[in-house]
Amino acid sequence: MELEIDENELKAAGAELLTDGRRGLRISGWEIESRKRSILNSFDLHHWEEKLQTSHLPEMIFGNSSLILKHVASGTKIHFNAFDALTGWKLEALPPVEVPAAAKWKFRSKPFQQVILDYDYTFTTPYCGSEIIEMDTEKARGDASEGSCSLRWEDCNQKIDIVALAKKEPILFYDEVVLYEDELADNGISLLTVKVRVMQSGWFLLLRFWLRVDGVLMRLRDTRMHCVFGESSFPIILQESCWREATFNSLAAKGYPVDAAAYNDPSIISQRLPIILQKTQRLKLGFNL
Repeated sequence: MELEIDENELKAAGAELLTDGRRGLRISGWEIESRKRSILNSFDLHHWEEKLQTSHLPEMIFGNSSLILKHVASGTKIHFNAFDALTGWKLEALPPVEVPAAAKWKFRSKPFQQVILDYDYTFTTPYCGSEIIEMDTEKARGDASEGSCSLRWEDCNQKIDIVALAKKEPILFYDEVVLYEDELADNGISLLTVKVRVMQSGWFLLLRFWLRVDGVLMRLRDTRMHCVFGESSFPIILQESCWREATFNSLAAKGYPVDAAAYNDPSIISQRLPIILQKTQRLKLGFNL
């Protein structure tokens, strides 16, 4: 969805667009930027294979694309990128999803090649974002942390106020960034995206991993984050993670269709998939010391 920026609404919200050709805006002490680049070339792909110690990577990796949200006063930077997501995939190392024998041939790169799926070819990742505190250069000089440190999320019972988010409010900035995608040799889809919208009241984002192995399995891993402006100079970020998963057989047993074409949009069918993991955490931003 392409969003036309209304300069009057930006001005009324105390926001301003980023300069120097960057896509994003500054608002309420935040600098929010999306970067959408082309897929990795063969040279970069080889470099990633060496760093991740694997010869298996998604068909399309948008390795230089990212979403960045930085709280200037605290130095807190939350960002989303394909490399960290694939690092999570490599570490989780799930067993491969069984593919019907009749479909295995599609994974061959050469005729008559024997197909051995001994890795998680779905590229499922537990990734829910990357974050650091970028410390002030002068204050961090001589510090062993080299000017950055990680954040501390706390488990909580708070929930993101979906009702409040559903209220009509002008969207000052919106974007969706694809991080990687694979069509599983025409056996389905593996897709990692992150999208953000910014209003005068705050920002909201959704990081989504969506997997459909046709006739076998569907998997949905969502991470939502919400930050409300105006409550404090150092606000609170809520993060909700929800993992859902179901086999086609289990859905058929409940009377749902088994045709893969009925499961193209995860937003529509998500409620049909049972929850296997759910948690909420909060992060309170502080001074950059």
